[in-house]
Amino acid sequence: MDGDDAAANGGGALEAEAILIRLDDGVSAFRNYCQHWTDVRLDKDDGAFVRNGEVFCQKHGATFEGGTGYCNFGPCEGAVLEGVDVTVDDGAVYLADDAYEFVRRGPSHRDDDAGDSRIDFTGN
Repeated sequence: MDGDDAAANGGGALEAEAILIRLDDGVSAFRNYCQHWTDVRLDKDDGAFVRNGEVFCQKHGATFEGGTGYCNFGPCEGAVLEGVDVTVDDGAVYLADDAYEFVRRGPSHRDDDAGDSRIDFTGN
């Protein structure tokens, strides 16, 4: 995002992204960045690769537990994805963290796996 985009978006706040992971008992949300190289997105606009409740980094092969964000395999094993607070009300997911401001809903699925939604937001 260039300076004009940042200025038009909340007075200079940069956009960030979160991925939403559907769980048996609700939804988890994490910032959309691998913990090995934090400039690598887990969802590259076609949905995060999620299988059996784990999020995969397609660049490094790292796997993260969908409920906790804990990396249980790969070059960043032991690291944890940065969580984003969300709430679910009547099936709809809402950004619940006061440090962030919702911007838009991102891509919602992949055709070849069980990937889920992404949200874009500004804030810390």
